[in-house]
Amino acid sequence: MTGIINYGAGNIFSLTAALDRLGIRYGMVNKADELATYDRIIIPGVGHAGAAMQKLQASGLAAHVGQLTKPVLGICVGMQLLTAYSEEGNSPLLDIIPLKTLHFEDRIDEKVPHVGWNRVFQENNCPIFDNIAKDAYFYFVHAYFIEYNTTFTAAFTQYGLKFSAALQDRNFYGVQFHPEKSGAAGEQLLLNFSNLF
Repeated sequence: MTGIINYGAGNIFSLTAALDRLGIRYGMVNKADELATYDRIIIPGVGHAGAAMQKLQASGLAAHVGQLTKPVLGICVGMQLLTAYSEEGNSPLLDIIPLKTLHFEDRIDEKVPHVGWNRVFQENNCPIFDNIAKDAYFYFVHAYFIEYNTTFTAAFTQYGLKFSAALQDRNFYGVQFHPEKSGAAGEQLLLNFSNLF
């Protein structure tokens, strides 16, 4: 069963609605001792990475997430939390994946935030992209991005520059887009994650 970290910084409703449509069983993780109940963990998140990190620390969960050996999926700000640092709030994050979360502003000429459908190009044969077209479209809403890196990038997107649309390091996965709002490709990704052990 999938556990959703419920730390007050996630768009829980749209994610749980997608999981319900797919018949994926889930429950909420409110405190650290509940992590052991689940086979895999999702970290949702919307809004401000620094504020989300503070909420994750206040919940007592921050100290435990990096120790998990089961599959973990960060979505949007949840993915950014996996990195070392965010320019949003000049905030240290979980430092599970040694990359930085940066602001688009002053780095691109396009409108910020990046909102809408964009093509995602897969790399490194990441299992959460099984049975998904190598250049499928996914739905994005974000003003901060994670730097591209050949070791940890599982998929990239172009929006004024090339950035990480998805990450993988060991059992930790992250997607900058919203799979729960990305139609058939997003649903396949959630199904793929739900089958990881």
